[in-house]
Amino acid sequence: MNQQNTKPSTFFRFEDLRIYHKALDYVLWVKAALNDYALLENAGLAQGFNKSAQEIVLNIAEGSARNKAQFVSHLKQSKSAIRACLVYTSLLHRENIISDEAEDESRNQLMEMTKMLGALITSLQKNTHQEEAEEDVYPSKNFNNNY
Repeated sequence: MNQQNTKPSTFFRFEDLRIYHKALDYVLWVKAALNDYALLENAGLAQGFNKSAQEIVLNIAEGSARNKAQFVSHLKQSKSAIRACLVYTSLLHRENIISDEAEDESRNQLMEMTKMLGALITSLQKNTHQEEAEEDVYPSKNFNNNY
């Protein structure tokens, strides 16, 4: 068996999602961007920002273990956490805690993740609707024949 050409599959399927890795990168970016400000009077803002960034990735991981409808719900919660991160970005920029460049970087990453999550949600919902349509067309697939 040639194992050089095969990528090892992960036990946790969410680790195969690009959005998961993008969200992890964002958590680390937020931590690095706020490292110097954690002890300031705005530590509450920094903690809230860190928590919201972590919620993005945690909802992706948690939702992936659920059924499609619940996964979509968790992905939507990740999008809500992205919006919270945008609010923290704006507040910290207005307080002159993060630079113009850091604000732009945060906004760009948040927009990219929003688009990625939107595409994943659309894909999951499309697949769900296709499966429901197949059940309507081919009801015998799920019919238990007892004769």
